Amino acid sequence: MESAEATRVSMDEITALAKRRGFIFQSSEIYGGINGFWDYGPLGAVLKRNVKNAWWRDTVELRDDVVAFDSSIVMHPLVWKASGHADVFHDVMVDCKVCKHRFRLDHLKNRAQCPDCGSKDSFTEPRNFNLMMKTFVGPMEDTSSVAYLRPETAQGIFVNFKNVYQTARKKPPFGIAQIGKSFRNEITPGNFTFRVREFEQAELEYFVPDDGRDMGVFREWVDRRKRWYSDYGISAERLRFYELTDAERPHYAKAGIDVEYLFPWGWGELESIAHRTTYDLDAHMNLSGKDLKFFDEASKSHYTPLLIESSAGMDRTALTFLIDAYERESGVDPNGKTVERTVLRFHPSIAPVQAAVFSLARNREDLVERARAIEKALRPNFRTQYDEGNIGQLYRRQDEIGTPYCVTIDHQTLDDATVTVRGRDSMLQERVQASQLETYLRHRLTGAPAE
Repeated sequence: MESAEATRVSMDEITALAKRRGFIFQSSEIYGGINGFWDYGPLGAVLKRNVKNAWWRDTVELRDDVVAFDSSIVMHPLVWKASGHADVFHDVMVDCKVCKHRFRLDHLKNRAQCPDCGSKDSFTEPRNFNLMMKTFVGPMEDTSSVAYLRPETAQGIFVNFKNVYQTARKKPPFGIAQIGKSFRNEITPGNFTFRVREFEQAELEYFVPDDGRDMGVFREWVDRRKRWYSDYGISAERLRFYELTDAERPHYAKAGIDVEYLFPWGWGELESIAHRTTYDLDAHMNLSGKDLKFFDEASKSHYTPLLIESSAGMDRTALTFLIDAYERESGVDPNGKTVERTVLRFHPSIAPVQAAVFSLARNREDLVERARAIEKALRPNFRTQYDEGNIGQLYRRQDEIGTPYCVTIDHQTLDDATVTVRGRDSMLQERVQASQLETYLRHRLTGAPAE
């Protein structure tokens, strides 16, 4: 559109669109919902899968030095003892004695006054609250059967390090990657799907020898992650790579970068990239008594590799794509008509629907049959959707879910076998031969050469 004015989005707009269009629903909504848990609808499930696929493609499939992994959600309790989660994975909390609301101590700017009810000097003494979710394994619910839902996916990689490098026949530098569910008993979940109690993580653990190349490898992964966000269209102005100071990093970390996005409420963390030295493997070797060192056949020596970690939240990243793509526009379309619309400018690889196919007249069986046949022919190669109704409303609906191209079958199609293709971003329309439609879309969606 010409002279378009785009405005930034509020979280109320995002949550309303997410429910209206089938991206994200409150879990157990008919029973009043459950805080910190969300369900992904037909479009949201595809959106998040596309985000995960994009991460997996870049991190695993396009590399010969990274292997895949998928660990169990429930692990031996001693895993969390070795990792430190059992002892230090907690928040310091206080309760207001008047309104009974609970707060993280570090989130209270004015510790003398309750932010919810305004009561002064009403807080309880601070106390630790463990963030791991407890469960029981076996028929008895007693102390001997206590286990935990994993609060992160990385530990499964560490305890299996020796199994993986031996069976995959890899030697450092190489990485192990997985995407999986994690659980944290967040005290104050909020900001939609940003801070939740059940979430998916994409984690890469990249092991390098202690030969002086480790910081170079760390910087290479930081640069690669920068390119990933850029390649899939995240605005550079709303993304930053914050380098942690010595005081902000864990004591064992040699370097750390937090990838942050400017959400409607402010900057929030999407991913951490950290140089974790040998801390994790050392911790498990010390507690288990098992040798997890790498055996170098060439030198006939054992050593503990250094670790570069990239850990990204897939729910947060999917939310970021949703927010970053959102625009409300008011302007003039190519036909000179004033138009207002909401559009999601998803990258074609991220968009839940890549091409929508319409019949101009739902009461014309010949047009409907032709439209359905064209959509079916496109389906093996693109994410497609068939719809029918008022053409203006159809365009607005597809704009609002981020579909890059709409294809309309009309009366002219029956005469000359051409269809109308309308672009989401330009709103321009052009006639394309139905026989060339697949090539046309592939060229515009993936950059493949036009035949």
